[in-house]
This record gives sequence, structure tokens and C-alpha cells, in this order.
Amino acid sequence: MDSGLAALLGAAVGSIATLGAAIVNGRAQARSQHAQWSRQHRRDAYTRYLSALHDRDIAMDAVLDALRSERPDLPALDERTDRFVTLAREVHRACEIVILEGPESVADAAERVSDASGDLAQVMRRMAENARAGDTTGKSEHIALAAERERTLYQAVKDFRLAARSTLGKAE
Repeated sequence: MDSGLAALLGAAVGSIATLGAAIVNGRAQARSQHAQWSRQHRRDAYTRYLSALHDRDIAMDAVLDALRSERPDLPALDERTDRFVTLAREVHRACEIVILEGPESVADAAERVSDASGDLAQVMRRMAENARAGDTTGKSEHIALAAERERTLYQAVKDFRLAARSTLGKAE
């Protein structure tokens, strides 16, 4: 083989190797950028969800405070309940995005928060109905049950945070 042909073959092999390396590096960079984009979308969804939960929980505490009162102020209770319901809808909307963004472990944790929230809301609803009817029988039991359900809800929120942190790569 003459030296010109050998040089040409060497240049072709070098070019192909360089091109192959560029393709591999480009794909790796694209995967990395996509993973970062996906992480950011998840982070945004989880942040919106936790923010909506926080706002809803403040409204929930206001309703519970009104219900624990010896004689609840019914117009104030209705106003607080309306605010709570509005914010609960925001939580539901934010939860749907979390479920879409995934992964399944985080979606499951968000659904456990929803279940715990629903359980507490049922107790609050019974308490409000009793307050409107002037029925104080069982009030202490309802208050105790609400406190238990509230602890369950806060544990579910804590579990959601841990699942989200783990997904975002910030597990401890």
C-alpha cells in the first residue's frame, strides 16, 4: 500500500472515530439536559403542591379552631369553610400535576396525602353539621378524632416530602 493511500485511510478512520465520539457525547449531553429538564419540572410540580398544601392547611386550622370553640360563630365558620374548600381544590389541581410528573412513588405519596386529607375533611364536615344543628354531643370525641386525623395527614405530607426529595436526588 502506498503512503498516500495509507494517509487517506488513516484520515478517514480518524474522522469516523471523531464523528462517533461527537455523536456519543452529543447523545449523553442530550440525555443529561433532558434529565435536568425533567427534574426541574418535577421540582416545580412538587413545590406548587407543597405550597398549595400549606395554604390549605392554614385554612383547615382556622376551620378547626372555629369548630373547637364552645359556641362556634356560624357565619365565620361558613366563611372559613368556603376558603378551605377553595384551597382544597387548588391542592387537588396541584396533585394532578404531581401524579402526571411522577414517578409512581411520589404519586402514591401524594394520593396518601389526599386520602388522609379526605378522612380529616369528613370529621370536619360532621363537626360543622353538628355545630350548625347546635348538637354538642360527641364534640370531644370529634375533636380527638380530628386531632388524630390531623397527625395522620401531617405524617403523609412528611412522607410525600421524603419521596419528592429522593426523586429529585436530595435524599439523605
